[in-house]
Amino acid sequence: MPEFLKINAKDNVAVALEDIKAGFSENGITALSDIPKAHKILLCDLKAGDNVIKYGCPIGHITEDTPKGAYVHEHNLSTNLRTAPTYEYAGDTDYSPKGSDLTFDGYVRGDGRVGVRNEIWIIPTVGCVNKTAERLAKLGNDLISDGCDGVFAYTHPFGCSQLGDDFENTQNILASLVKHPNAGGVLVLSLGCENNNLGVFKPYLDNIDEDRVKFLCTQEVEDEIEVGKSLLLEIYDAIKYDKRRSVGIENLVVGYKCGGSDAFSGITANALCGKVNELLCDANASAILTEVPEMFGAEQLLMNRAQNREVYDKIVSMINDFKDYYYRNDQECYENPSPGNHEGGITTLEEKSLGCIQKGGSSTVCDVLGYGEACRTKGLNLLTGPGNDIVSTTNLTASGCQIILFTTGRGTSLGAPVPTVKISSNTDLYNRKRNWIDFNAGGLIEDGDFDAAADELLKYIISVASGERTCNEKNGYKEISIFKSGVVL
Repeated sequence: MPEFLKINAKDNVAVALEDIKAGFSENGITALSDIPKAHKILLCDLKAGDNVIKYGCPIGHITEDTPKGAYVHEHNLSTNLRTAPTYEYAGDTDYSPKGSDLTFDGYVRGDGRVGVRNEIWIIPTVGCVNKTAERLAKLGNDLISDGCDGVFAYTHPFGCSQLGDDFENTQNILASLVKHPNAGGVLVLSLGCENNNLGVFKPYLDNIDEDRVKFLCTQEVEDEIEVGKSLLLEIYDAIKYDKRRSVGIENLVVGYKCGGSDAFSGITANALCGKVNELLCDANASAILTEVPEMFGAEQLLMNRAQNREVYDKIVSMINDFKDYYYRNDQECYENPSPGNHEGGITTLEEKSLGCIQKGGSSTVCDVLGYGEACRTKGLNLLTGPGNDIVSTTNLTASGCQIILFTTGRGTSLGAPVPTVKISSNTDLYNRKRNWIDFNAGGLIEDGDFDAAADELLKYIISVASGERTCNEKNGYKEISIFKSGVVL
């Protein structure tokens, strides 16, 4: 196996597949210094200001004259994103799914959507009742038996003392969770005096099944625990006879997320998700790609795949509006890679973004969604939202994803309310954290058989949709967080 990997024929850097010592030579390239695993080696001489090319695209420019074989990282590579880019419409892109005879066993809900779990969710309208929600979830799991996959409380610190968009975001996200198809039933738990009290919140919940969605205002009852237990039993009675039935794969909505990335993420795990995404979109399923700041520097590639001019304009607005959010808060929008990303070999935001968007494959972009907006379009959707892991997974859940594919190179235990399939970018992580990781993409470094790996991952996704539990579910790692941009009273 080679020690250096050149991803694209246009690239002028390669990725070290193992720790490289100074003096090591391969294919006419001699390392001039030690190069850590997953980091970059220069394949040709560059002058100061020349672009460094990876994934076939610029990931920044070299800051000093640099010879072939040099180690390329933050000491000599800088972003190109300090100047505002101009965008161009590349024309319409065809989306003509072929369909598929693939099926999974899911729960068909009254609104026609399909859940992959039959759970009871407790949704607090305000953070003041978080501990009550947690107590009720614990008691609820002791009360239920067959027919329900568990009782879960999704606590958060919001719902009161919020203004404007923040308050609206909280209400929309919580309402979307109440209506999520993986929840066979929901207990909405309120304090009573909060901004987001039941009288204010209920209008966000149109067309609910009152046998499956119950409400409890804790200030209005003598013993909220006893009343809560009684309501949970009523919900359980309404859902316990729900049965899985075979449905077409077009009923799946799959979300994509990366976190704790390394330089292998874009090469293996994200690229594998891209192959799977192409299979899903070709089967007329729905897919959602988010993390807008991790599109900066790669956004034109997504715009080039817009289905039509309307979708292109929506992508441009999504990108520019999110950049304005940074500027309104006096922050730069091009300093995104985290310390862990840098340590893992990712230097600039362009490099991170080009690796991040690999999760969308080459699929046509069919729609752009607002923060937490419900997915209604088949094919690949872009979802407005930040890159923060727990905010992103909540955002994807609220938009209707029944399953999230979460790639990672350094590892993370985080899980969403929905099954969160952790995909490792390297085998070392998979072997070290088997309690976190569901699927290993690290083998692609050695064999490169993406088609076989994509078929294997798709089969696993179908098994998860049909009931197989992921590591986050086995560990009980399921939580939410809501985007906040304004003041708290």
